Amino acid sequence: QVQLVESGGGSVQAGGSLSLSCSASGETFTNYAMGWFRQAPGKEREFVAGISLSGATTHYADSVKGRFTISRDNAKNTAFLQMNSLKPEDTAVYYCAARRLSIRQNNDYDYWGQGTQVTVSS
Repeated sequence: QVQLVESGGGSVQAGGSLSLSCSASGETFTNYAMGWFRQAPGKEREFVAGISLSGATTHYADSVKGRFTISRDNAKNTAFLQMNSLKPEDTAVYYCAARRLSIRQNNDYDYWGQGTQVTVSS
């Protein structure tokens, strides 16, 4: 099993930045692609970004391309999401997730964190 713990959420004004971290423990971190998802009130959870086992490949939702950057530090068993130029519509609970072997842009992930709130005010 893999345990995931997110941190770094908070409140920021539009145009600001936040950095999220996802610390993993349990099974070998490099066996898992990592993804970030978000869920706004009254909406379904949606894919935000994903990164491959080595970090060489990344995917982003169109809504965050050019503003968010996903990365990972395999030596520290940690994934990151750097969020710049934040907009009020980015307000949501953000979740990290781990999927064995490959990225998917849907909810088909094996393990999930508990989520961290990001609030962007106008």
